[in-house]
Amino acid sequence: MEIIEIPANKLNAKKFIRDQVKAIAKAVGDGSAITALSGGVDSSAVTLLGHKALGKKLTACFIDNGLMRQDEPAAVAKRFGKLGIPVTVLDARETFFKALKGIRDPEKKREAITQTFYKKVFGSLVKESGARFLLQGTILTDVEETVAGVKRQHNVLQQLGIDPQEAFGYAVVEPLLQLRKDGVRKVAKALGLPKSVYQRMPFPGPALAARVVGAVTPENIELVRKATAIVEEELESVKKFQCMAILHEDQFPGLREGKREFGRQIEVRCWKSVDARTAKPVWPAPGVLKKLAKRLTAEIPGVVSVTYNIAPKPPSTMEAV
Repeated sequence: MEIIEIPANKLNAKKFIRDQVKAIAKAVGDGSAITALSGGVDSSAVTLLGHKALGKKLTACFIDNGLMRQDEPAAVAKRFGKLGIPVTVLDARETFFKALKGIRDPEKKREAITQTFYKKVFGSLVKESGARFLLQGTILTDVEETVAGVKRQHNVLQQLGIDPQEAFGYAVVEPLLQLRKDGVRKVAKALGLPKSVYQRMPFPGPALAARVVGAVTPENIELVRKATAIVEEELESVKKFQCMAILHEDQFPGLREGKREFGRQIEVRCWKSVDARTAKPVWPAPGVLKKLAKRLTAEIPGVVSVTYNIAPKPPSTMEAV
């Protein structure tokens, strides 16, 4: 089925909200639904839409897959609790790391996360709760990149011929399919979400697994998690669409306290973009980059090299994996 785009400059956010609230209520009917809340603008907007449509018939779940940013589960639960939406945090760290063990190929990583997320984790939730619907924040760019073969987005199913009802035992409702990121931000603002949410940087569905080149181990994830916190803190005042830290797989020679040391390399990426279809690197001041390098090598044990990506999208992609 063709998806008809609603460009942000033609989007009537209030009308869109009214229409989607009605559509969600009609789709779910007398049943109940679960929303996959990650804390990003897409899933946050869908959770608010679902709450307006379903009230207590909606269960908001945050899946702690062990791959999220620092302190994210508690922060998301607290944020939505203030909005009157209780969040169930499910500890699935062991399940995800087991599924990712030994996998290095980027597309196989994404497929492992998809299967673990939909079949094992949410499959169990659906059975336990009796919910027959999953609300999720798939947007048009996710679909386009997946169908074109640029990158498999974990939340794209039906457009690849995967029937979630048949494959996983529940239906998927995707209220944001007609929008890109700039449109979702308008809707999130109109829903009353705080600026810290509707202007939040995008974060990939595979989370920090998309920022580890090579094996996704708890140790590698913890390293890139610390690097992410430093990069986001130091680039907070830089005007951007997205910034990130990438952990490379190879060992690099370095020198610390007069002794040769083989350690890890962090690549920093910082982009300006509107909807993630194309992007250009941001050029922070030299002093900012110097401080970044100093903190990353001083505060994260084992990091001896820091690089900065200067290639645009295309031919590069915004995420490394």
